[in-house]
Parts: sequence; structure tokens; C-alpha cells
Amino acid sequence: MLSYLGVLYTQQLCEAGSPVHHWHHFFFNCGSLSGVFKEDTRRVDEHEKELQLQLAFCLHFLRNEAADHSSSTPSRMRCQDLHQFGQKLVRRRLLEPTEDSESPTAPLKTLNLVAFGVASTLGAGVYILVGEVAMFIAGPAIVISFLVAAVSSVLSGLCYAEFGTRVSWTGSVYLYSYISMGELWAFITAWNLILSYVVGSGSVARAWSIAFGSLIGNHIFQALEGTFSPYMPYYLAKYPDFVALSLVLLLTGVLVLGARESVLVGKISTGINLLVLSFIILSGFIKGDLHNWKLTEQDYTLNTSESGDIYSLGPLGSGGFVPFYYDGILHGAALCFYSFVGFDDIVTKGEKAPNPHRSIPISIMSTVFICFLAYFGVSATLTLMVPYYQIQPDSPFPQAFVHVGWGPARYVVAVGILCFLLYRLQSSLFPVPQVIQEMAEDGLLFRGLSRTHARTKTPIMATVSSGILAGIMALLFEFSNLVDLMSIGHLLVYSLVAFFVLVLRYQPDWNLSKNKKTEDKIQMKPLVKENPLDSEPEAGSSKTLKILWLPISSIPTQESAQIVYGCAFLLVLLLIVLSLILAQWPSQVFSGDPVLTTVAVLLLLLTTGVTAIIWRQPQDPSPLPFRVPALPVLPLISIFVNIYLMMQTTSGTWALFGIWNAIGFLIYFGYGIRHSLAGNNHQQPPATSLHFQDS
Repeated sequence: MLSYLGVLYTQQLCEAGSPVHHWHHFFFNCGSLSGVFKEDTRRVDEHEKELQLQLAFCLHFLRNEAADHSSSTPSRMRCQDLHQFGQKLVRRRLLEPTEDSESPTAPLKTLNLVAFGVASTLGAGVYILVGEVAMFIAGPAIVISFLVAAVSSVLSGLCYAEFGTRVSWTGSVYLYSYISMGELWAFITAWNLILSYVVGSGSVARAWSIAFGSLIGNHIFQALEGTFSPYMPYYLAKYPDFVALSLVLLLTGVLVLGARESVLVGKISTGINLLVLSFIILSGFIKGDLHNWKLTEQDYTLNTSESGDIYSLGPLGSGGFVPFYYDGILHGAALCFYSFVGFDDIVTKGEKAPNPHRSIPISIMSTVFICFLAYFGVSATLTLMVPYYQIQPDSPFPQAFVHVGWGPARYVVAVGILCFLLYRLQSSLFPVPQVIQEMAEDGLLFRGLSRTHARTKTPIMATVSSGILAGIMALLFEFSNLVDLMSIGHLLVYSLVAFFVLVLRYQPDWNLSKNKKTEDKIQMKPLVKENPLDSEPEAGSSKTLKILWLPISSIPTQESAQIVYGCAFLLVLLLIVLSLILAQWPSQVFSGDPVLTTVAVLLLLLTTGVTAIIWRQPQDPSPLPFRVPALPVLPLISIFVNIYLMMQTTSGTWALFGIWNAIGFLIYFGYGIRHSLAGNNHQQPPATSLHFQDS
């Protein structure tokens, strides 16, 4: 009888498709039946019905279990696929020093870093951007716009300093992101960095073209505008700037031939720039008029009657020092941020400093302060020499000297501006091919872009592609549109850097020894194996809240790291919504609108609460060359200010920005994620920012 039951049981198991481990259920359930036979064979008939009931129960149990197993197999496979996909997004590049990292180099003192930072930061914004922002956006309050942009730059610079000094050798923010955060973060950062560099090169070329056209009387551009203006869409420039395109392609060809950035030429160009700026600022003290900061409608009417052409004047606004109110200052700050781009280059040289934890922050803050003084001086000079609505945005300073009666000085200033902008254009074209080549060598971009010339070692394809793209930008877009697009790209990169600093400070050290990681896993083991059915929901909720506010460890664990990672993501979303409300409806919020004000207050309360949760988590005690003070508040303020400035840009800029990033995601998910070299390296450490558990 027992053998019959066993055969029947086996047949049912095979029909149910039960896996091998379910045979344990067969022997366990039939053990009690065999015990009945061994105890007393004379009682078989009496227990036959009971045996059949037990067999039916066992068969029913196994059928259900087999069905559950067969139905859960696809879901498990989907979970495994999702797990593998997530691991690809956060896989990190191994820390490998560059070949020349061991070559002896002279240490850079703080003064050298400051000089390098000032030379990298002072650019086209000081000569062309000032006129357009002062005339149409901020008026004399452009000096406040530069102050807001400087504060944002200091906050971003401090975050950049810690993030860059986490890696013991120099490199770009792309390499820092890839090594410490993971592949997807690195791609987003580098892709937007390419956008900023390419658009920056195009904007400098456009600025040079504008300054050159003004010097020769704008005859070329008047002819181009008359010919092409009727056929140009509204979202493009009034005319294609073939001068800027030719200049970019010419310098790209020079780079392809193997030209290198000259330190001597850089020093000469920076010296010319400082002389021109000093002359402009001193002229403002001599020829400036404080009444130009107190202009009224009567002054505007008088200037209109004198000029005889109202279309030659800009908008009056409300007059006075802040003619375009609070919105104009903040919109101007978003554009003026373009003028501070370049201070982050200090971090790439900071490793050569003998005391980087002191030299890097001092150099960044000194660079931003010196550049702010220069921008404050030239913008104040311009608005004191000329009423803001009479500024010529294409050539503000040469025309300002004509306005005050110093005609010959315009040529000296114009030639100096052209020489400096030519050098800035050449230097701005250097970093783009390097980033593209690094991404192509890592497999995130097409491998052909990493091809170099055998003799000059120049990345030919990366240089040509970036030069053509910069030339197209300079050809088709207005200078102000390029400035907006470059600002939004760099603001995103700086926001990502602040986010990385916030997350990494609370992560378990990814350079920890195996013993310490083992202890961390042991510490987490009871939490993983705990059966949720053994505790009541109230106890689970209270335990979760206790962990959020009172962590169980004084050093970061995977659990505390995941809490910080999730809270940081939530904070970014809250800050995006808050920035959008404050940017779109500022007057309604501050005037006490019941809906918008309530939403803004709730967002602030939620932001404060989530920030407090992050503050309660343990930080990584590992020593760093430089640590951002006031964590987590300072990075969050930096993110908020950057996002708020991004919200000040136009819808057209956001459309271009979205198209660029959509193209980037198509390239990454269609090519990069499958050809990444990090995917072929099985010995890489797991990303510290995310932790996936096998189901």
C-alpha cells in the first residue's frame, strides 16, 4: 500500500512540475504513514481512509506549491534582470593613476592657484554680457546680479573642492563621478559638461565676432541681416554668423595640427585683459555720473527727444537703481553666472599644492572674489558712464567711451578685447576633446571618437566633432541664448557635484578594508533576517522612526547610506518644486496667496524635516584633504540656489537643454551601457551610492 502511495505521489510530483527540493516534502509527509504500517500492520484497513485523506492533503499542497513556483519563476527572472540593469547604472571605474602621476612637478602655491583661477574665469562675460544684462534685464542693479552669481559660485566651489580632493590624482569631474558615484551619474555629468564647453566656445566666438563687427562699423552683419533675416526662425539668431563659424573652424584646424596651450601666451593675454579692465574702471571713476543710477521717466523722455529715435533706446522699466525689480536681478544673476565659469579648474591643479585642504578653498574664494570685484567695477563703470537704456549691447565699452567724448580710447579697448577673446576661444576649445576622448575610451561614447593622431597624439575625431558642434552653435544662435544654455549646463553640473558631496560623506568608505566591511555586514545581518511576521506593525513603525532619528552605529552603514541617498533624492525633488513656485509666482507667494504661500511653507517644513534626518545619520570619519563645512546645509543651499537660477532661464533654453540630454540618454542606453569597459571588469568595487540585495 505504501509503495502504491509513493508511486502515486511521485507521479503527481512529476505532473505538477515540482522541482527536486520538493521531494523532501514527500519523505516528510510519508514518514508518518510508514510509521503507522511499522507499528501495527493489522490496523491498515482501519487507517486506510485516514491515509487517503493525508495523501490528498499532501498532493493538494504540492500542486499549490508547484504552481506558485512556476508562476514566480518569470517574476524572479524579471527581478534578476532589473537587479543586473541597476548594477550596470552604478558600476564604478577602478582607481587607476595616470601615467604621468609619478613625474616630479613643481608645487603650486596658493598665489599660483589664484592666478590660474583668475586667468581661467575672466572671459567674454565681462565685455559683451554686461551690456545686454544691464540694458534689458537688470539695469544698474547688475552689480547685485553679479553678487548673487558670486555667492552661488563660492558654494559650488567649496563642494567642488571636497569632491575633487577625494581622488588622489588630477582629472575632470567626469572621472571623479565615475570613480566615486557610478556610471550613469558620470555620463550625465560629462554629457552636460560637454554641452557647457561647446556652447561656451560658441559664445566666445560669437562675442569676438560682435566686437570685430563693431570695430569695423557692422557693415558685414548689416548685409547678412538684410539677406537672411526673413528666412531665420524666431528661435534662432537674426542672421547666421559666418565670421564666428570661420573662426571656430580655423582654430579647430590649428588644434588638429597639434597646437598646445602656451603658458607664455596665457600670461600675456591675461596681462592685456587686466590692463584693459583697469583702464575701463579708472575711466568710470573719472567720467561716471551717479545720476545715471537715479534715472526717471523725465530723463528717458529727454533722451528720446535728443536721439530722435525711440527704437535706439532700451526699456526704462521703473527707473532708478532697480528698474526691473527683483525678477530682473535674479534673471540677470542666472546669466552672470556664465562669467564665473572656470574657477573649478583650480581643483584639477590642487593636487600639486603642498597643502590642498588650505590652498584649494582659499584659492577658489579668492578667485571668485577677485573676479567679482572686476565684474562689479566694469558693470558699475558702464552704468555710471552711460544711462542703462542707452547702452549698446553689441559693443558696450567702446561705445561708452564715444558717449563720454573719449573717441580714440574705443579703438584701444576694442583691440585689447579682441586679443583677449581670441586667446579665450582657443583655450576654451582644449578641454572638450579630452572629455569626449575619455568617455570614448571608457566605451560610453562611440569608440571612433577616441582615435588619436600617431605623431601629434591629438584626439582628431573628438577635436573635429567638438569644433564643428561649437561652430554650428556660434553660427545659428544669439549670444544671449548661448549664455543661457551654458549657464544651465554648468549649474546642473555644480548641483550634481553638491549632491555627490552630500551623499558620499554619509557612505561607508569604499576604501575600507575587508574586515571592516565584514563587520558592517554582520551589523546589518539581524535586520535582514528578521521575520516581519514576528513583530506587530506598530513596533515596526516605531523601530523605523527610531533608526531614522537614532542610528544604531556611529559610523556609516549600508542602511544609513540608503537613508541618506533616499532623503537626498527627496530633498532635490522638494527644492525643484519650491524653486519653480518661487520663480514663476514670486509676488503671489510673498503677498500671502493662500494656496501658493501654504504650499511653499509646507515644502520648507518638509525640507527642514528631511534635512534633520540626514543630519542625524553618521558621517564617514575618513580624513579628506578638504571637507565642506556645515554639512548637510551648505550643499543643500548650493543645490537650491543653482536650481533657482536654472528656473530663471527661458523656455527655449530648457527646450534645447532637454533635446541635448534626450540625445545623450539615447546614446548611453543604446550604446554606452553595452560597450562600457567597466562592465567587463568583474573586480570593481560596488557603487557606494546604491546597494542591491539578491532576492
